Amino acid sequence: MARFELKLPKMGESVAEATITNWLKEVGDTIEADEAVLEIATDKVDSEVPSEVSGVLVEKLFQKDDLVKVGQTIAIIEVSGGVAVDAPSEAAIIKDAAVEAVEKTVETAKEAAAAPQDFSGSDKFYSPLVKNIAKEEGISVAELEAIAGHGKDGRVTKDDILKYVESRKSMAKTPAVAPTPTPKTQDPAPAAQSAPVSVNGGDEIIEMDRMRKLISGYMVASVQTSAHVQSFIEVDVTNIVKWRDKVKTAFEKREGEKLTFTPIFMEAVAKALKDFPGMNISVDGDYIIKKKNINLGMAAALPNGNLIVPVIKNADQLNLVGMAKAVNDLGNRAKAGKLKPDDTQGGTYTVTNVGTFGSVFGTPIINQPQVGILALGAIRKVPAVIETPEGDFIGIRQKMFLSHSYDHRVVDGALGGSFVKKVADYLEAFDVNRDF
Repeated sequence: MARFELKLPKMGESVAEATITNWLKEVGDTIEADEAVLEIATDKVDSEVPSEVSGVLVEKLFQKDDLVKVGQTIAIIEVSGGVAVDAPSEAAIIKDAAVEAVEKTVETAKEAAAAPQDFSGSDKFYSPLVKNIAKEEGISVAELEAIAGHGKDGRVTKDDILKYVESRKSMAKTPAVAPTPTPKTQDPAPAAQSAPVSVNGGDEIIEMDRMRKLISGYMVASVQTSAHVQSFIEVDVTNIVKWRDKVKTAFEKREGEKLTFTPIFMEAVAKALKDFPGMNISVDGDYIIKKKNINLGMAAALPNGNLIVPVIKNADQLNLVGMAKAVNDLGNRAKAGKLKPDDTQGGTYTVTNVGTFGSVFGTPIINQPQVGILALGAIRKVPAVIETPEGDFIGIRQKMFLSHSYDHRVVDGALGGSFVKKVADYLEAFDVNRDF
């Protein structure tokens, strides 16, 4: 019998680790080749890890909620027959364990050296990020130690402490019903750790799932980081509506893809970003990073109500057919939960279609570390003044609002307004005689 090491596969250039969310197989279970063994999650995407061989699962090296690095062995599968496997010698295992222990010690020492000294009296390990948040929010050592951690070995993560901070702020705004004296030596117990109780017995209390917690943290962090400003503009898209109605059947027949309005809007946004590269940037501390590629994020709602932003890479290099294929592919895989981690990485600007749900316009939150996000409102038939050489008259037109949120730290009103105006110009100048 040979032993095969199941390793965490590479999931994209920017993905270095993942969290185990669920084991689909238990020790002793038989596994077929290409059968999923466990489920993992990165910052935004959930996926499965299949087995490369057939055999029996004999050992799990990590448990649910453990953080695993790419390339690490996560399970051992016993394979019958003479199959060539990556079974290391005992000496190699001991050597790898020793190297890993040294690396972990060095990493811990580096983090401890960089961390503030305010919490040196605690026996627990906290990352520099968690300590900095605690220091900024005035969280004492006792409070920090009382927060239940959901990271590896029970460590307090960024999400844990942010959730506690929000809960503490909420409690501070709510007057106590029957306050009781607290000894001076005792720090207040964190409200986030007490189980929520229904006041009238009829309310349903549901804990947020992992993705919703991540989204919650991202949204709060973005509002706290960027100075959000909005510009709105109304656009006449009558020509686009007429053109799409005329060609959508032929488009689907020739290309095998449905033609929605989204790729048409994405095409205009990509062109405007080339005209205004100051919107295709990101912020890193006191530095502005000008992005070489135009990678458009496309906010998509998932069936469970959560949100995800797959990215169309090099969107400015795609024609309308290529854009439609990219939009449909990412949208379909998002709904089916088949996105890969790399599909959500590298975005430089984001577009969200709030009109899908009937909203006329919205004020979207910036997807950090980007500096802008465009919301597409619902297309509506409205009466409008039409100017002609013979005079003005009232007619029925197809119109929509574009809502542009941008980071006022680095984007002023002139740039933010000019950019969304350029998008509108491209849409209103759409050629009704163009081919697809």
